[in-house]
Order: sequence, then C-alpha cells, then structure tokens
Amino acid sequence: MRSLIKVLREKCPWDQKQTPETLIVYLIEEVYELLDAITSGHPENIMDEMGDVMFQLLFISLLYEQKNLFSLRDVILMNREKMVRRHPHVFGNTTAKDAAEVKKNWNIIKSGEKDRSVTSIMDGTPSGLPALHRAFMISEKVGKAGFDWDDIHGVIAKVEEEWRELHGAIKTGEKDDIALEFGDLLFTLTNIARFLGIHPETALAASVKKFETRYRHMEQELAPLGKSLEDLSPEEKDRIWERAKKDTK
Repeated sequence: MRSLIKVLREKCPWDQKQTPETLIVYLIEEVYELLDAITSGHPENIMDEMGDVMFQLLFISLLYEQKNLFSLRDVILMNREKMVRRHPHVFGNTTAKDAAEVKKNWNIIKSGEKDRSVTSIMDGTPSGLPALHRAFMISEKVGKAGFDWDDIHGVIAKVEEEWRELHGAIKTGEKDDIALEFGDLLFTLTNIARFLGIHPETALAASVKKFETRYRHMEQELAPLGKSLEDLSPEEKDRIWERAKKDTK
C-alpha cells in the first residue's frame, strides 16, 4: 500500500496537495465508518473500512517521512516499546491477577510517562473527541484521582437530582438553562455507565442501531400498502412499533 501511495503522490494532483492537516477530516470520517461497520457485524464491511483507515494512516506517515521527520518504522518501534513497557506482567517480573489490575497498572505507568509540565489530570484529554466519549474519559480520570461516589447508588441519586433540575429548567422556558441541565444529566448518566463497566458511546451506538432497524422495519411493512407513518393514528403507530420490536429481536 505504501508503494501505491507513493505513486499517487507522484501522479495525482489531488494527492500531491495533501498534508497531514488536510487529511485529518478524512481520517476522522474513515474511523467513524469503521465503527459503524464493526457495529453492523459484517466482516466484509469491516475489512473494507479497516483498509480505508490504514490507507489514511499510511498516507500521513509517508508525508512525515518525506519531510524527514520520522518513518513508519520509527512509529512502529516507538509503539512497540510503549506496549512492552505498559505490559510488565507479560514482559517483566510483575503480576496482574485480572483485567482490572492490568488497567490500573497501565494508567500508573502511563501517568509516569507524561510531560512534567502537565499541571492537571484534565490535560491530555483531546478536546476534539465526541462529547460523550470525552465525558467518560474525564469522569474516569477524576474517579481514579479519588473524586468519585462510593458506589452506584450515589450516582443514581445524582441522576435523580439532575432530572429534577432539568424539569425545573423546562418550567422556566430558558433555553440556555435547559441545555445546561440536560448536559448535566447526560454527564451523570455517563458515570452510571462507568460504574456498570460499559462505555456510553458503545451503548448509545447499539441503541441507535436498534432503533434504526425497527424504524426501517415499519417503513418496509407500510410500503406495499402505500402508506407512511404519517398516515397512521397513534394507536396504529403503537401496534406497528410493537410488531417491529417483536420481529427484529
């Protein structure tokens, strides 16, 4: 693939104009398409999208290599050294009894690698991440630093408190207050996911996919009848939705 990219850089006007910065948007798009493919579970789609992500990464690495900054080999060796360093229970003399201890040791080792100029545990959390994923990362970091609830019951109580505050904001009709309280509720629900050992981004993606599948099922059922959901009464919508839930389990 690297030889293909080199040919494109030599002969394609569009590829010749690209820089690491211009390729960022394409890398992000390809990563999201890969996530969608993984969620779908179709191996061919996953292979296709993985190839697209690899293409973007190899393209970017070649651009830096052409600037004589680093090579793909340098990238691989650096990452290999990091993985060995962060797995002392595999390559060293330490032990880890389970995945939780592996993760704990990983974070300790990672924190020791940080630039000493870092002044906050918030540093190093990419601002460009999707908000839900970034919320999870931040809540995880502060939790490990000791700023956390004792158990999930405390988080549930906080969710109920935020729900009441959202209701209060809705009564005022102030859009800014409503948005703020809605965000607080989402952030607290992210902590519920953390305590349950699930990732909110993955859970939400699965729920959206499930809803999409059921909605498409309703559309397909109505299409031969020449109807759409707008033509149905609320009771009919409920019935067709229940059939879709049953048929798409």
